[in-house]
Amino acid sequence: MKEKYELEFILNSSPRILEKMFSSPDGLGEWFADDVTVKDDIYTFSWDGSSEQARLIHHKLQSCIRFKWLADEEDGVNSYFEIGYNIDPITNQVALNITDFAIPEDKESAILLWNQQVTDLKRILGA
Repeated sequence: MKEKYELEFILNSSPRILEKMFSSPDGLGEWFADDVTVKDDIYTFSWDGSSEQARLIHHKLQSCIRFKWLADEEDGVNSYFEIGYNIDPITNQVALNITDFAIPEDKESAILLWNQQVTDLKRILGA
């Protein structure tokens, strides 16, 4: 059974740029996957010659985007991954919030993967 975990990172970026990085295939292809295509509400994420598909299940502009892997849908697993952010009105710092699910023995490697992807995002943003 997969368990939920949450991560938070501080970024230096504008909401407009973040929105593009999180919701467009081009933006996601810059930091999250090697390539991203979309047809209707199905996103295909490709890494190193393999690919996985996810359904867009929620998108709130300048707030969060949530996907569900099709493989999890087929298996009846109630999980998703969400990329969200909010801006501190006083400091203008952006808190990036990642919510994901992993089976317990894979959780540590999943967290390391998210850390690497967010490191790539920060490099691209210059943050």
